[in-house]
Amino acid sequence: MIPRTLFNEEHEMLRDAVRRFLAAEAEPYHAQWEKDGQTDRALWKKAGEQGFLCPTLPPEYGGAGADFRYNVVITEEIANQGLSGIGWGLHSDIVVPYIQRYGSEAQKQRWLPRCVSGDLVTAIAMTEPGTGSDLQAIRSQAVRTDDGWRLNGSKTFITNGQHANLIIVVAKTSAGSGAKGISLFVVETDEVEGFERGRNLDKIGMKAQDTSELFFNDVDLPADALLGEEGRGFVYLMQELPQERLSVALNAIASCEAALAWTLKYVKERKAFGSNIGTFQNTQFVLADLATEVQVMRAFLDRCVELHLEEKLDVPTAAMAKLKGTDLQFRVMDECLQLHGGYGYMTEYPIARAFVDSRVQRIYAGTNEIMKLIIARAMGLG
Repeated sequence: MIPRTLFNEEHEMLRDAVRRFLAAEAEPYHAQWEKDGQTDRALWKKAGEQGFLCPTLPPEYGGAGADFRYNVVITEEIANQGLSGIGWGLHSDIVVPYIQRYGSEAQKQRWLPRCVSGDLVTAIAMTEPGTGSDLQAIRSQAVRTDDGWRLNGSKTFITNGQHANLIIVVAKTSAGSGAKGISLFVVETDEVEGFERGRNLDKIGMKAQDTSELFFNDVDLPADALLGEEGRGFVYLMQELPQERLSVALNAIASCEAALAWTLKYVKERKAFGSNIGTFQNTQFVLADLATEVQVMRAFLDRCVELHLEEKLDVPTAAMAKLKGTDLQFRVMDECLQLHGGYGYMTEYPIARAFVDSRVQRIYAGTNEIMKLIIARAMGLG
């Protein structure tokens, strides 16, 4: 195997701390959380106390001032243990960076320290019942009032939807202006009236992840709820997508590595026709092929992380990472489940849960069909 050179001793110390924390505070309870449809809210506070939330934020906002490799380590360890209910990645890698990059100093001082501590759990509300990848078709609307804004609309498929108390909402502020009419608003749900949480959606996978419908009914917001400039929301969303898609790909490959480890252990122990099934040529060829593809993808992703640290990861490359990483993830889960035979279909085995968990990866953060369009256009096609 190619040794990874991305991390230093400090990152590996963090990895060990995260692994031990998850083994003690999450792994024993995850099965129950899957039945509950959400993780224990207290886990967020415990993670905040350990410095596992938003580690890249500067010390003046309560963070460690670390580089993105800290986020990578945390993402990988959650995926390696199959803890798909934990929504820290969305919080630290996707939502909080919007506030850090586009928020005013007053907004940062108000919200970021509480994001680090786990007092605030974040979500981003883009998708609506009638729209998917077509963000310009959203119908949620924010109109000016004497004191600020009045927000109306509904959102669906919102990760962290039951726990979140700080939500970035994508809304139209100028009808008929297309992308230039979209703005971002930060809603502190405990401070407003007219906000309602819908049902915790029943998904085929990621059962412990709270994914919800959200409703905004004449929600009056102060003027400073606007994040960044009016009409720049679509631009902000596009600028932050490379990190989001890289994070999805990193989760995918760490999940692949975990699945291969589970399957390798299983085929060495499981006997059929008097021999361990790991001695069968088909088993060996399948696992050799998968291990090679995962290793190649891992090397590509480590290079993407290096580019991201240098602020050189572009949109098409991030789309490639998300496309191939999640496609490979689903194939690895499918092949590894097959090698488990009938036991692979039983949810008591982690490969069964990982199989259904993996399916959504090709849908969110932009469907893989959208990734292909992005890549093709970067090639001068279309």
